[in-house]
Amino acid sequence: MFEDERDDKIYNLIITKGTDLKNEYGQFTEKLYSKVDFLWKESVSGSYAHAGDAFYEKVDRIIMLAGLYKENKEIFEDLLKASEKYEIPIVLVRPLDLEEVPEILEEKAATIVGWNANCIIDAVKDAPETM
Repeated sequence: MFEDERDDKIYNLIITKGTDLKNEYGQFTEKLYSKVDFLWKESVSGSYAHAGDAFYEKVDRIIMLAGLYKENKEIFEDLLKASEKYEIPIVLVRPLDLEEVPEILEEKAATIVGWNANCIIDAVKDAPETM
């Protein structure tokens, strides 16, 4: 990487969790950790519906693992509302081994990405700041 291209920003991410039958969260975070030149931290709340302005104003992107949607709709709905209210771009990650994503998530996503680590990082960095 050229010195001019170095990105020293630490991205503050919310990554969807919950019931995860295929360990998509674990596999996804492994992809992020594999890219040592990408700096990030994760913000987690016990209730995204009740997390306030101070919590969301620090978040750069919401990462939605589409494969977790069916079992965790309430979490996703809370994050969709927060994304709209606080103008936080959503990076939607396709379910493992599938191409289709839930239509409601596709409509709200700033970008949709598969499971390639480089594509994930590019999607996080390049997601539009406003929707």
